[in-house]
Amino acid sequence: MTKEIHLPLSKEDIRSIKAGDTVYISGTIYTARDCAHKRMTELLDAGKELPIVIEGAFIYYAGPCPAREGNASGSCGPTTSARMESFAPRLLDLGLSGMIGKGEMDEKTREAIKRNGGVYFAAIGGAGALYGKRVKSSELVAFPDLLSEGIYRLEVERFPAVAAIDFEGRSIYDGR
Repeated sequence: MTKEIHLPLSKEDIRSIKAGDTVYISGTIYTARDCAHKRMTELLDAGKELPIVIEGAFIYYAGPCPAREGNASGSCGPTTSARMESFAPRLLDLGLSGMIGKGEMDEKTREAIKRNGGVYFAAIGGAGALYGKRVKSSELVAFPDLLSEGIYRLEVERFPAVAAIDFEGRSIYDGR
């Protein structure tokens, strides 16, 4: 099934998404790769606040390239989600609604998605130019020293993805 979704999503909205559904995402997402996740974990370990409101948010595992004049973003393709597996369950437990990335995620992450009623969307590897064109605005909001790997707030429109793991833990990667 193909769905147009608008972030933020309610728990009811998330429950309507099934593994295998094609989605077009519009709304606010945040980018964060390995280094940004490590920094967020260090902040949490130190008892400090995160630089973004995690409750209800979606994190896109990407680092946008600089934009050409007249564009909001350069190429903005997904990175391998498995690299964030040690961080994802904790953020889901803190209220993260979901993630967008490339490839499978481990059983601990799947269990955290189920436990928290979240969703994981798979983006298309190699489609960074397409994703960059779906970004309508981009703002660096944390960790500027990490350059493109800092945390960016993106406003996206009709950002294509596939529901890879749904709120019940069903995965498009099962049965391979």
